[in-house]
Order: sequence, then C-alpha cells, then structure tokens
Amino acid sequence: MTVSLAPRVPVKRTREELKAIAERGAVELGSLTDHEATPAEVVAWVAENFGVDAAAVACSMADAALPHLVAEGLPGVDVLFLDTGYHFAETYSTRDEVERVLDVRIIDITPEQTVAEQDAEFGAKLFERDPALCCARRKVAPLQEALGGYEVWFTGVRRDEAPTRTNTPLVTWDERNGLVKVNPVASWSFDDLLGYAAEHKAPVNLLVNFGYPSIGCEPCTKPVAAGEDPRSGRWAGSSKTECGLHV
Repeated sequence: MTVSLAPRVPVKRTREELKAIAERGAVELGSLTDHEATPAEVVAWVAENFGVDAAAVACSMADAALPHLVAEGLPGVDVLFLDTGYHFAETYSTRDEVERVLDVRIIDITPEQTVAEQDAEFGAKLFERDPALCCARRKVAPLQEALGGYEVWFTGVRRDEAPTRTNTPLVTWDERNGLVKVNPVASWSFDDLLGYAAEHKAPVNLLVNFGYPSIGCEPCTKPVAAGEDPRSGRWAGSSKTECGLHV
C-alpha cells in the first residue's frame, strides 16, 4: 500500500483515551436521540477535541459535500481517496476537482498490488468470483493501514442508504481500526446531500445525474431506478451489500 503523502503527525493518545473521547462524544452530541447535533456541530466537536492534524476524511468521490463540510471547520484536512484501480473516469475527475477547489489535502491510497499484479496471483476479475476478497485487498486493508496515522476519521455514511446503516451513530469507537469514527451526515437524506453540495458549490460526480446515487468501482456499480435502495446498484445481482469498510 502506498500513499502520495504521509499523515502529518503520529497519534499521541492511547486507544483507551480515544475510546473514552468517543463515548463522551456520543453523549455530548446526542447521537441517535431526538436532540442530535447538526453536521456542523459534529465537525466543531472534532475540531475542539482533535484538531486538523489528527483527522482524516474518507471520500469515495461520489460527491464532495462531506469534504466541504469538514473543511469549513478544519481547513486543510486530509481527504483519503481509495484508488482501487477500478474507478470510473468520472470519479477520478471529481477527485481532481475536489483537490482544485476545496481547502483540503488529498491523499491517494493504493493497494499493495496493482490490478495486473492481483490478476496474476488470483486470476482476472477477482471482483466477480470473490468480491469480498477483492474489497478486502483493494479497500479495507489499505484504508486500515492509512488510518493508523490518525486519531479520528470522518465518513459519509447515512442511515437512509441501506438497512445495514439504519442505526449509524454520529460518533463511535472504531475497534477494528483503533480510532474514533465520526459520521456527521448520518441523519441526512440523499436530497439533503445534493442540496448542501448545490448550495456550497461542492463538486458532485457526473454519474449522480445518470442514476448512480452510490458510486464504487466501475465493474461492481450499476445505475439505480427511481425509488430503489440507493445502494442497490452496488454489487448488483449478489448478496453483498457492504465493501467491509463500515462493518
């Protein structure tokens, strides 16, 4: 796994300290209650408790609403882009536009193997034969290694995306990755997301306009019909619903 840039500072607090902050944050932000904090308030909480050097934003480049939101409170924040080698051309274009117009620092994260190297070891189109293994090698493992340089990470997970995400909290302890996980837009709808992006002129992947409300790797992402589960176009035709980053 390689990254274009390294995290700016090493983690200074212990897992126990970070876990305690996550537990306190869940209470302070009213996660999953009738009095939840707004997305901007969540970002402000992270800024107060961590600061920009300890934070990272994970972004699939379906849109830049989350990077824009976080950069408002944490200018210059690191945005992690998982370059799996399988992305749509439009996704790479969105990545470049985010780097150009937002006050963020893009970090490209690549798997240990190129697509050609993976094909040589496992055979071509591993994503068709074993999508879980493909995601594990090209997404989960690289991100886990990259997150080792931070204390907190932001995700764009929303509760309306799929039944598996219905109970997504605003802040939680991420045991697998060993840091605090923050989901500031968990309560947003897809329309809320697009409305924020339009209001603040944050880049949006062109594929969103062509029936792709959730965008992953090109071979595993299909357009979604109106009214369908926003993530039903991911691994369409299979029982797989998550890449493994958020389970």
